[in-house]
Amino acid sequence: MLLVTSLIPPATMVSVLLYLGLRGFHVINWEFLAGFPRFAGQEGGILPAIIGSLYVTGICLLVAVPLGVGAAIYLAEYAPDNLLTRIARFFIACLAGMPSIVIGLFGYTFLVHELKLGFSVLAGGLALAFMILPWTVVTSEESIKAVPKEFKDASLALGATKWQTIKDITIKTAMPGIITGILLGFGKAIGETAVVLFTAGMGVGAFLPLSPFDPARTLPVHLYILATQSNTSAGFDRAYGTALTLLTLFTLSSIAALLVRRRFLRWVR
Repeated sequence: MLLVTSLIPPATMVSVLLYLGLRGFHVINWEFLAGFPRFAGQEGGILPAIIGSLYVTGICLLVAVPLGVGAAIYLAEYAPDNLLTRIARFFIACLAGMPSIVIGLFGYTFLVHELKLGFSVLAGGLALAFMILPWTVVTSEESIKAVPKEFKDASLALGATKWQTIKDITIKTAMPGIITGILLGFGKAIGETAVVLFTAGMGVGAFLPLSPFDPARTLPVHLYILATQSNTSAGFDRAYGTALTLLTLFTLSSIAALLVRRRFLRWVR
């Protein structure tokens, strides 16, 4: 029974990939990946959506990773166990479970209007950073706490300062878990639609975002537009091709992260 249940997740993943491949693989070529959309995406390529996804997600990670790892270091190594830190952890857990549409509405009100960023790559990246920040904090903190106390005691006994021990021993030992948390956050960010719609906008499908203050169309948004507005089989096939491209980007990023994680695992051992 347990064997059957363990096979369900990979079988589901393989089924999704096969279905997307059968419907969308034949539209994927150089023109599709490097071209610009025409006729509302019914023809042409998805290059602006690919660039928009990487642009928005890159800003998201640049903001969320340093803040999340820094907060995790403080909570795990410096923060006293009192009411204030327990309240902070409670709100971090609440933020992790908050519906993305609510974060999108907050980003629309605060970032787009109050800060006057408009529908832009920067607003979208910051809103996504708010969304994945708790994942980064929680996984990083748990990884740091899992570092054996003997490692830290040995470093301190050799004359290293607390910060040197954290920087050279604790963080490097916890890095595989931290990378896993970043990967989970990246997967959530690159596939998000509602938050990006409220903050980065739909963009103009035929133009590349050149500035952080330009609107952008990401792959999930482009997929949403194709899936809801296409009235031909060719349009739906392009939607499946876009979904397959999105999954491929995530898979390649996951492989790269796992290779880095494996390198740190060898260092720990």
